[in-house]
Amino acid sequence: QAQLVESGGGLVQPGGSLRLSCAASGSIFSINAMGWYRQTPGKQRELVATITRGGLTNYVDSLKGRFTISADNVKNMAYLEMSSLKPEDTAVYYCNAVIQLFNRRSYTYWGQGTQVTVSS
Repeated sequence: QAQLVESGGGLVQPGGSLRLSCAASGSIFSINAMGWYRQTPGKQRELVATITRGGLTNYVDSLKGRFTISADNVKNMAYLEMSSLKPEDTAVYYCNAVIQLFNRRSYTYWGQGTQVTVSS
């Protein structure tokens, strides 16, 4: 099994920046990809960005230029740097990872989410 734990959420003023972290732990053989999603009440969870083990990134078009995803394969960590934040960025942000365990099977895991609130 594996677990994902997000951190770094909080209250930030419009125009501000925030950095989210996601720590993966457990019986991890390798992490194939990690990603960030977000969800607001009454709406479906939506993709923010993903990154492969090789470093290839993918962003939702509307967030390109403001959000940056990165990962540390040694530490089994993923990060989301968010800048020029807007009130509409307010959401619960979830970390996602495709993890290959020591049994060589791959599974998709989700973190518990971290709240980001952009408000003055």
